[in-house]
Amino acid sequence: MARKLPVISGKQALKAFAKAGWHLDRISGSHAIMRKDGSPITLSVPLHNELRKGLLRNLIKDAELDLDEFLNYLMILGFLN
Repeated sequence: MARKLPVISGKQALKAFAKAGWHLDRISGSHAIMRKDGSPITLSVPLHNELRKGLLRNLIKDAELDLDEFLNYLMILGFLN
């Protein structure tokens, strides 16, 4: 059975991406810009109370993670049961 994408905040997403090796580069308005060493990709994570599932799915894809990896990071951080 496929695991569902949870509703999480931008701050929770930041922490999960940090566990995956991304670091905060800067904050621009209401968005956190993240980078990963050796990658030309930047992630722009909105600092909203709830991230829409489509946006979160695209961020996970852009970060070159699969859903299970991302969910495991959330579980390690205590954001999932």
